[in-house]
Amino acid sequence: MSTSSTVERAFEAALYAETDAALDTGASLLAADPAADAELTRRGEEFVAAAWRRGWQPADVVRIVRRELDDVHVRLVSALILSENSKRGESDGSGGPSRGPRWAAQLEDLAPEARTPRTDRFSYATTALELYRLLLRLPAIEPLDIPRATAAPHDSRMLTRIRALLAKAEATGFPEEAEALSAKAQELMARHSIDEALLAARTHAKDAPGACRIGMEAPYETAKAVLLDAVAGANRCRAVWNEALGFSTVVGFEPDLEAVELLYTSLLVQATAAMTKAEAAQRASGRKRTKTFRQSFLAAYAHRIGDRLASVAEGQVTATEGELLPVLAARDVAVADHMDRLFPETVTTRLRGVTDAAGWHEGSAAADRAQVKGRRPIP
Repeated sequence: MSTSSTVERAFEAALYAETDAALDTGASLLAADPAADAELTRRGEEFVAAAWRRGWQPADVVRIVRRELDDVHVRLVSALILSENSKRGESDGSGGPSRGPRWAAQLEDLAPEARTPRTDRFSYATTALELYRLLLRLPAIEPLDIPRATAAPHDSRMLTRIRALLAKAEATGFPEEAEALSAKAQELMARHSIDEALLAARTHAKDAPGACRIGMEAPYETAKAVLLDAVAGANRCRAVWNEALGFSTVVGFEPDLEAVELLYTSLLVQATAAMTKAEAAQRASGRKRTKTFRQSFLAAYAHRIGDRLASVAEGQVTATEGELLPVLAARDVAVADHMDRLFPETVTTRLRGVTDAAGWHEGSAAADRAQVKGRRPIP
């Protein structure tokens, strides 16, 4: 019997049925035929390539595997993604795909996890079949365009400085120091974004909006999506929440997308730290309703941050003038048009499960303390 026949028989038995018995049958066929291993891997790479054609990216695939399966599946799919990427590069002579810096960064992030699980043959075959079942059923999602060349290369030194400042702001135990560090980081983000917008306009560069996906880790994903939406709106971006798949798509120009990712991550770290501290105080007073407290805390935090960021954004628009105002207005239109093309139909959703008054109060207070000065008015 050929190795291809073994794999086909295993797939027919296991991939199109949901029962454990079908999975065991397929895994037994594969475990009994060591010569089928290479074909099993090749077919896994084909499933990965099919995911790209349906709009998925490396980080998206790993995120859904981590959400639905286990760490052993994450390691296997990471290895398959890097293997598929390497072989595709060899086949076209380019040494790798040309899909933009975000795609390359996602591949780099996979490297530490990418290894074939070391286990017995039956367990490995079971892991592979469980993973392939999931990959086979991935729905088509909105493809994210590769960004066009921008006016000038991004200043990686500037972004490194911003990341370092936000990391220090998150780590310090002194509010005054955190405020100074965050304010400086936000000032640099504003300068970085505005400089690139003006440069693109002056050089008539073919700059265009792009998009990125940001995963919402459980629990309380919807509250986190609300927080991201607030950050995106303040940075001239739009966010669309996919509740079923656990991610938001943020649409905007590249410098603004970078600012959204950095600021959202920093605010989420600040929120988590504040929530942990407030929760400890609640437990010390005899309270035990942890889940409702956290849900209400994060909902209030996201709501209050949204109000603060909206106020900051309004002040920025009022303060802009001269050459910059029409540039930013044109970019707002371009972002709105790009989002409408990606998502012609969207609906609003309501944040549910907010029932804890103490959690809401503590979350609002933490949002007021968070370092969100936003971009300084343009002189």
